[in-house]
Amino acid sequence: MSADEPTPDPVHARPDAAETEPADEPVEDYDERGEIPVPEDVDYRDLDADTRAGLRSLPKGLAENTGRRLVAAGRLLDEDPERALAHALVARRLASRIAVVREAVGVTAYHAGQWQLAIGELRTAQRLTGTRAHLAMIADAERALGRPERAVDAYRDLEGAKVDDETRIELLIVAAGARRDMGQGAAAVAMLQVPELESNRAEPWLPRLRYAFADALAEQGRVAEAREWFTRVAASDEDDELGAGERLLELEGVAWLAEPDDDDRPVD
Repeated sequence: MSADEPTPDPVHARPDAAETEPADEPVEDYDERGEIPVPEDVDYRDLDADTRAGLRSLPKGLAENTGRRLVAAGRLLDEDPERALAHALVARRLASRIAVVREAVGVTAYHAGQWQLAIGELRTAQRLTGTRAHLAMIADAERALGRPERAVDAYRDLEGAKVDDETRIELLIVAAGARRDMGQGAAAVAMLQVPELESNRAEPWLPRLRYAFADALAEQGRVAEAREWFTRVAASDEDDELGAGERLLELEGVAWLAEPDDDDRPVD
């Protein structure tokens, strides 16, 4: 991925895994190898240091070609995940034994809604690196495939393991969402009622944890408590990226009205 492309977050922030809509525009013409071309302005040097280090075992030319594919994938990840995946798959053809490449394919496949591919590639990356950084993303893909019990099992399997707080909390959020998928909303609330909710640290996962807790409370009809937690999320999320402000309005009975399409407007 490119240096200014943040590590993609899993769907941990959302109570439900969402299918990705296909791109409106077709993928640009493929070359003679049947591969999506790399834009001319893509520079290998835009790769972050960790990814470059991950490609270091490759010959220089191959490393640069593979790296340019990862840069192109990183650029497109948010705006056009299908094209991002096309670039990542070329990188996999070039260097299938490299962990950072398999990770990139898994992340882009996840964003493109290719759930099974994402699971396989991220598991391969974990085997190659020995890390568990993408457990939540794998678990969320299992939810999207209609297998919420696997997400719950993944969180259970983590008990006692030495992982960083972010990995554990993100997986907890996904597992609680899986409980809700299974109609176990009360169990989801209980799962999310962890000491970290009251943390005073400015952790990136904290607003998402509080949002998930508030959402689970609201589903159980515990509106006053949900309002309290949505308020806390809104206070720390100045740009309202999680939508806590809108949820507060909904709890107050304020409905958002969609703008009418041109076809729906009355004709004079």
